[in-house]
Amino acid sequence: MANFKQKKFTAKNGTVYTFQHPGVRNVTKITDRVKNKHGVPLDERLADEMLTHVVVEPKVRMEDFESYTDLTEVVSEAFAFITGREQETADDDQQPGS
Repeated sequence: MANFKQKKFTAKNGTVYTFQHPGVRNVTKITDRVKNKHGVPLDERLADEMLTHVVVEPKVRMEDFESYTDLTEVVSEAFAFITGREQETADDDQQPGS
């Protein structure tokens, strides 16, 4: 049985969010649902999916954000968390010359 790990994330505006991993099967369903018929991810669908299924505290909707920048910061971090890409980002900082 999967352990649905959580992560705290502090946005640049100081708001603390709690992300919860929805499980591998649900991640694959989410990544399928956010794409259009050509396989291109759509911002609105991605934001809705992250805010509904990953951001567990505080419960927010797109309309609750002050700016698009604030929204994309949270959505991007949540997506990186569930897809395991947050580790890749951390590893990038360790490359020589960066």
